Amino acid sequence: MKAKPIYVEIPMMTDMETLWEHTQKPELHQQWDLRFSEIKYLPRDENEETQKFLYRTRIGFGIDIAGTGVTKASTEGRNGQRTSALAFGSNEPISLIREGAGYWQYKLRTDGAGVVFITKYDYRTRFGLAGKWVDRWLFRPLFGYATAWSFDMLRLWVDKKISPAASLERAFTHYFALLLLVALWLYQGIVPKLMFPNAGEMELLRQTGWFKGMEEIALPVVGIAEIGFAILLCLKHRERWVFKLQAWALLGLGLAAIVGNPDLLQAPFNPLTLSIAMFGMGVLVSRTIRNLPDAGKCRRQPDES
Repeated sequence: MKAKPIYVEIPMMTDMETLWEHTQKPELHQQWDLRFSEIKYLPRDENEETQKFLYRTRIGFGIDIAGTGVTKASTEGRNGQRTSALAFGSNEPISLIREGAGYWQYKLRTDGAGVVFITKYDYRTRFGLAGKWVDRWLFRPLFGYATAWSFDMLRLWVDKKISPAASLERAFTHYFALLLLVALWLYQGIVPKLMFPNAGEMELLRQTGWFKGMEEIALPVVGIAEIGFAILLCLKHRERWVFKLQAWALLGLGLAAIVGNPDLLQAPFNPLTLSIAMFGMGVLVSRTIRNLPDAGKCRRQPDES
């Protein structure tokens, strides 16, 4: 079964010329597009309609993939619509993409409030059936997601004047703090409550007096609930209510442990310090939700009508 082309569409409140400039100038384009680390236009004659360029993409571990492309001059359509066609490819033997083509389309919104920015592209892969399998189930979904995420980062730039550098820094802060929070909730749910309950967690629960005679049942339930909360954080990390819920959960768990055994406050690692650290990371994640690039704001299927 042939893989579907990648399609991304997003409305923006900017004007046509501003969007055109930020997508057609390579020094601006490479700032917001996660797919390219560097874009360099090659010299051309004044009367030449096509523009050749070089691109480079960092894939990690100090490895770059280079390629070439050509973009065709825009065409004015009805109602001021513009289109820019593109062909690209790479001779790098490690590049999954052999060659591809697509377009960018700029449509004035029917209500006159901004521009709809659209891309659709497809490509051929290397490495035979293995390459097609990797592309279908891993690379193409990630490539499409990166395209959509980049489009929303561009929207924040042209609509709200938030630079791509600022968006990337916000995203790093958000997802790094989220990763730490999820790891801590998973650890607290799995290790002391499910794997090694008799290392101290069971005794703490007994000292609270909350579940007299039922501690061996209650402790695994609490552990599963903490694992569930880690999953909830992953799914709802863009919604502030989940961090308010976390604050109350940390307060309840911390107070229960300290009231049951006040001597815990004398320990170098105790529920109070852990709760404060997790609360602080929750504040960081919550405060970086606003204006965080979101691939979900893009339409991923063309309008069939």
